[in-house]
Amino acid sequence: MTDPAGLSAGQDPPPGCPAHAGAVRLAGLEYRQTPAQLYRSLRKDHGSIAPVLLDGDIPAWLVLGYSEVSYITSHHELFARDSRRWNQWPNIPDDWPLMPFVGYQPSVMFTEGEEHQRRAGVITDALEAVDQFELAQICQDIAEGLIDTFAGSGQAELVTMYAHALPLRTALHLCGLPSTSVEADELVRDLRITLDTAPDEDQVTAYGRLAERVDRLIKDQRDNHGLNLTSRMLAHPAGLTDEEIRADLIAILSAVQQQTSNWISNGLRLLLTDDRFALNVAGGRLSVGQALNEVLWLDTPLQNFIGRWAVRDTQLGGQHIKAGDCLVLGLAAANTDLSIWPEGYVGAENSAHLSFGNGEHGCPYPAPLLADVIARTAIETLLERLPDMMLSGEPEELVWRTSTWSRGLLALPVDFTPVAQ
Repeated sequence: MTDPAGLSAGQDPPPGCPAHAGAVRLAGLEYRQTPAQLYRSLRKDHGSIAPVLLDGDIPAWLVLGYSEVSYITSHHELFARDSRRWNQWPNIPDDWPLMPFVGYQPSVMFTEGEEHQRRAGVITDALEAVDQFELAQICQDIAEGLIDTFAGSGQAELVTMYAHALPLRTALHLCGLPSTSVEADELVRDLRITLDTAPDEDQVTAYGRLAERVDRLIKDQRDNHGLNLTSRMLAHPAGLTDEEIRADLIAILSAVQQQTSNWISNGLRLLLTDDRFALNVAGGRLSVGQALNEVLWLDTPLQNFIGRWAVRDTQLGGQHIKAGDCLVLGLAAANTDLSIWPEGYVGAENSAHLSFGNGEHGCPYPAPLLADVIARTAIETLLERLPDMMLSGEPEELVWRTSTWSRGLLALPVDFTPVAQ
């Protein structure tokens, strides 16, 4: 699936769309490293909801305000998830880059009402059965194995060698697939191709292989009687079909892989570059958990989410929203909204961010708690094994991925004293 590149300004509205005069194109390169600059500019010009242009100059609304994002996600009767109500479908080509994110799929991500409650209920029940202490131990074991591969070299690139690999291997273990198996290696590879911008690799083919492997996983776990996430979903009294379980498992694995891996790498960046944490974590005055929470406010892994679709004409944030309009949830902009941080200070102890969404389509409970266990265990294990780890270069040399939608580093190179195996 294509992950669209960067952010840049543009002033030409699409034909026949006066509401989008002065709209900004969410494509290009200008703001890719500092998207906060764009959000401040949009707030100044348009307020809490700004007209934007998606790929191909398709009009949409970017919701920048904390209150407005909270309102939209809390009122599913006005702003719903089924993308088939979008009024722009006549203008969308089959090969549109954002199609993987907005094209209707039979997964929990696009369901509404009672059907959504049924599907989300299965996921919630399956996740609630995960023992958090057991999860931490699984994560630590996987972390130790990954660290062993580079601990003796005295240097590592932590995004590829650690943060990217650990969350998905942990999730696969929870689903019933041994994290060190060849099958797991292939699934990790294909999910990376599916989610990342990879022009030299066939994303459609990779997704097909991914779906086939998840189908085999479902078949293999059918008689496992609720011993893991997959078998618990199969045994659930709601009676989901194999197709529904496949779609929902892929949604779960995708969220774990892309967002949790970015959360880990962004947290490591903060710990390695900010003196408040770099100097104090070892002394016990500031915790890894506080660093991870601050990341959710200031560098949230999921920057923007597409989206919600207006059920009927309405007014919000001073804008006239038409039935079928697409609203992109600006989670990063909302988290740094000056109306909730009037002094410009974000407290690491406050957890009222919107990084896990909100309302019935937010991350199903207890997914945020489990993601926190994975991220915290990953970082704490790494710090314990490599206590003198330091950034290889200067902080300003780190490069963010060129994405409108997610926030993560391309690489995080570090040096440390080699550890004998």
